[in-house]
Amino acid sequence: MKYLDEYRDPQLAKSLIEGLRRRPFSKGEIRLMEICGTHTVAIFRSGMKELLPPEIRLISGPGCPVCVTANEDIDRAIWLAQQPGVITTTFGDLVRVPGSSSSLHVERSRGADVRIVYATLDALQIARDNPDRQIVFIGIGFETTAPTIAAAIQQASKLGVDNFSVFSAHKLLPPAMRALLDARDVNLDGFICPGHVSTIIGAGAYQEVVDNYKTPCVITGFEPLDILQGISLLIDQVESGRAEVVNQYRRAVAWEGNPVARKLIDLIFEPADSTWRGLGMIPKSGLVFRPGWKKFDAAERFSMPEIAVKEHPGCKCGEVLRGVITPPECALFRKVCSPQDPKGPCMVSSEGTCGAYYRYHNQ
Repeated sequence: MKYLDEYRDPQLAKSLIEGLRRRPFSKGEIRLMEICGTHTVAIFRSGMKELLPPEIRLISGPGCPVCVTANEDIDRAIWLAQQPGVITTTFGDLVRVPGSSSSLHVERSRGADVRIVYATLDALQIARDNPDRQIVFIGIGFETTAPTIAAAIQQASKLGVDNFSVFSAHKLLPPAMRALLDARDVNLDGFICPGHVSTIIGAGAYQEVVDNYKTPCVITGFEPLDILQGISLLIDQVESGRAEVVNQYRRAVAWEGNPVARKLIDLIFEPADSTWRGLGMIPKSGLVFRPGWKKFDAAERFSMPEIAVKEHPGCKCGEVLRGVITPPECALFRKVCSPQDPKGPCMVSSEGTCGAYYRYHNQ
């Protein structure tokens, strides 16, 4: 199959859909999981699920970085915002995510200085502009955002900015993929792998999943046509009994990824065990500061205490992130949980499965 250069060809999209609808499915239902919030939104917005044959089931996984941030990390971010003299900076979606008893949005209404930034370097500039205040950046995200945060930390060191620190709640995707397959409560046949993350870690990062779990992985772009071709490539593998890493998104992703970005991550951070919402603790799935950079670690700078965590009793965001249930199977969905009044991060984030389901699904 030729990989796409022109990815907005409606005739090609129609041909791919018709080809999928005509083909026999000898293995019955085929369950494919996308692990990228941008893919999730593209699938729902395009109505792709309704166009595919019923044998193909698309499952939304833990691809939204705000959504997978554990409640304990949300509570820690809130605790940092409550400290005197602190300016808390973060990306927009995180502000409205509810913790055990509050949120950054609520703390801001109570007088905390919480500011939304669009880049980590913006937070560093706030630190330079406010030398008498402590500026904390809440670092969430996958391998895509980690290099930009590492770059800001490196720049802070070069400039001698001592009032800037980062609370690291970063996540690494390949360990989560392995955890999903080990859990065996979703029975996945293949992964639609994320485009953005893959530009950093490279297509080769998924080889271990293929080798150890015999589960096909296809990296795709974000246009509906990209995703359709990725689905077709996955079906080819499943039906033929193969398991390979296939890079449909060759126009952006290399096998080795981005060596400069990966080197920058490795300079500042090292892998560590990390807790994911819905998946629990996953070994070596997070990033913590290396010893030489711990002076920029907000958790150490502020001697963060243990915080008692309380989960919302009705929110099923964790089960949604694992693909065990769909949003309508949560008793709160649409009834008391909506984008205007979210009870969990899957409804808060623009890339969350519940939010996408709410906006675009017809049921």
